[in-house]
Amino acid sequence: MQRRRLVAAVAAAAALAGVAAAAPAQATATTATTTPKTAAISWSPCPDSDPLVGTLLKGLECGSLQVPLDYSRPNGRKITLALTRAEHTAPADQYQGVVLLNRGQWPGQFGRDLPTRFATGTSGLPTAVGAQYDWIGFDPRGTGASEPMVTCDPSYLWPGQARPDYVPRTAAQESAWVARAREFAQSCGKAYGDVLPYLGTKDAARDMDSIRQALGQRQISYFGYDYGTYLGSVYASMFPSRVRRMVLDTVVAPDGTWYDTDLEQSASFEKSAGTYFSWIASNDATYHLGTTKAAVEANYYKGMAAVRKAPIGGQIGPSEYSDFFLVSLYRRSSWTTDAAALSDWVLRGDPSELQAGFGVPGTPTQNKQAMYNAVQCVDTPWPRDWKTWEKDYAAQYAAGDHVMTWSDAWYAAPCAFWPVAAGTPQKIGDRNVDVLLLQGDGVGNSPLSGALRMHAEFPDSRLVVERGGFEHETSMSRNANACMNSYVSAFFADGTRPASARGVDASCAANPAPVPPAAS
Repeated sequence: MQRRRLVAAVAAAAALAGVAAAAPAQATATTATTTPKTAAISWSPCPDSDPLVGTLLKGLECGSLQVPLDYSRPNGRKITLALTRAEHTAPADQYQGVVLLNRGQWPGQFGRDLPTRFATGTSGLPTAVGAQYDWIGFDPRGTGASEPMVTCDPSYLWPGQARPDYVPRTAAQESAWVARAREFAQSCGKAYGDVLPYLGTKDAARDMDSIRQALGQRQISYFGYDYGTYLGSVYASMFPSRVRRMVLDTVVAPDGTWYDTDLEQSASFEKSAGTYFSWIASNDATYHLGTTKAAVEANYYKGMAAVRKAPIGGQIGPSEYSDFFLVSLYRRSSWTTDAAALSDWVLRGDPSELQAGFGVPGTPTQNKQAMYNAVQCVDTPWPRDWKTWEKDYAAQYAAGDHVMTWSDAWYAAPCAFWPVAAGTPQKIGDRNVDVLLLQGDGVGNSPLSGALRMHAEFPDSRLVVERGGFEHETSMSRNANACMNSYVSAFFADGTRPASARGVDASCAANPAPVPPAAS
């Protein structure tokens, strides 16, 4: 009776948010799970303070799992995955198995803190639903507390002073960046040459299946953001019968190459910047940076020119300036504070907020850069002739995509010189996987076109679009949309998804834009 009330309550909430409920794909826990077994993983309370993520693991259980470095040689060298668990608290007859979690944003992000978000209700998932699952966080191979943790030449991200301008204005400036990218790639090969061939997404997907087996589960559920949507789609394509429920939020395009995807994202980021500059213009009474998008954009680049001429404290030049404002192209929650920082700097020459947001890149950031390249450089082929990069990125910049084009180029540039060859991309798609796709139609780093293509590759998937959505995470996060949350809650409660329709299956209106402080 308690379970029926729970399902009814979640379904009612979903209906109020506009969910057209279809018949649950899997209505009972026993159809998809087995009694949980953890013989291969020894769990113990996580420390109150973790060396990498501080207090974020408090209250969780920590464990580790050894997996093959090379799955074609299962009895060969092993590496170690670091995991966490928030164990289910619902009665045994309500247990719905395990959910693996990946925060995405890009390859190389840690994930051991995520179970707290889903198990405690802080994400927006009803606690009664969260209580029915074991929530599993993990640092993917090469990342965070997993061993080995891959880092390369730290000077690529931080040479001890402000880095060169992302936008090369002379052949010498471009050659200097190319040399730095080549040296970074060589440093990775020198330190981890025996590991690099086995750090791609398909290897991470095999790790997920090793985790499934270690947990004694016939199937797993999964929730991933951004790059985590690509990892999830690869897993669902390699092991479709092992997927129970899968939620992919802010979807990465499933086709093409990472090189093509980066170029597509640079164009999308330009649109996001325009949206942000227009919002600042609409709030000129607060920020005084201009009443039109063009005026605000001009002031943004005026501020960049100032730090190009004289880096703030020798540390914040045009590249660091660009990185500071990048966050506002991912999510609106930073718009008010970043716009105030821009106003302070451009109008008053006050760098205090820019300085407060700057930090010398430490181990987590260095690991993130190395693993971004380590994963993407082996996932799909990249041009090995730098002239191809120069032509494509210069053409894109000349076409008007100024905000992120060259930043994206240098972040990925080590792939032109990567010391190991790329593998064969995984063919994405399966007709029989229960997938729920969530996508904002204005997200900068993941255009809606990618979600539509993913929807087509998984014909039984459902796509929910946040109309006017800008946030990098549409659901189950601090700034999530309650309507989008309701679809996830219904899906995890009993498998309910919106009814199938042509193209987009359902939609939610985006949250209102931020309201700035009172005009000064």
